[in-house]
Amino acid sequence: MADLIVKSKVAEMIRGKDMMIAADAYDALNEHVEKTVHKAMERCSASGRKTVKPFDF
Repeated sequence: MADLIVKSKVAEMIRGKDMMIAADAYDALNEHVEKTVHKAMERCSASGRKTVKPFDF
């Protein structure tokens, strides 16, 4: 699995709200993003397109 998120930016966002993030939360978020992208790719392909568009998400 490729890293699809920027951990430092996620941490910055969460710490900006005076919260902490567990180390394993990054992996869970990365998996969620990967699944979401794959679903968007499937919708795109099912519509006969090769370009993923915002409404595929």
